[in-house]
Amino acid sequence: MNREAPDRPEEELPATANDAGAAPGSEGATDQAAPEVAGHAGDTEAQVAELRDQYLRAMAELENVRRRAQEEVARAHKYGIEGFAESLLPVKDSLEMALKADTPTLENLKEGVEATLRLLASAFEKNRLVEVDPQGQKFDPNRHQAISTVPAAATQPPVAENHVAHVLQKGYLIGDRVLRPALVTVVQG
Repeated sequence: MNREAPDRPEEELPATANDAGAAPGSEGATDQAAPEVAGHAGDTEAQVAELRDQYLRAMAELENVRRRAQEEVARAHKYGIEGFAESLLPVKDSLEMALKADTPTLENLKEGVEATLRLLASAFEKNRLVEVDPQGQKFDPNRHQAISTVPAAATQPPVAENHVAHVLQKGYLIGDRVLRPALVTVVQG
């Protein structure tokens, strides 16, 4: 193979094994490089195998975490009401005892209902169920449901415009989320 002469005469291009005028014994240099390249290839293959193993382990761990999270969510849906149900059991017991009374008097029934209502209020408080009684407060469409409006002159005592005149049914919150809006009448604005 003929090579063109370099632009500068003092430079020489290195000889390759493919050159026609290669020095004798140059094949030995490539024979020595082959085991070295094969060694690097073996190291690289080992690194690839190790990285693949780490990847597969990470993917398996990720799948396990995802599966456990799904199981926890399923358990929360299934048993999430357990605490609330547990706090309502005394209320049911109290009502059953009231019905078993042989000769209930009006006063005994009233006392029993008041005690049962206290048990229910305690159960609500324990489970963060908060009563909303917006009498006289400014109307909030996020927490109140207006059934009707009344003129300001019709309210006793006087209530300001766009404020709740009457509460027909109390509302309830769980934490800060509306469970049931309060049913109200609002003073016309």
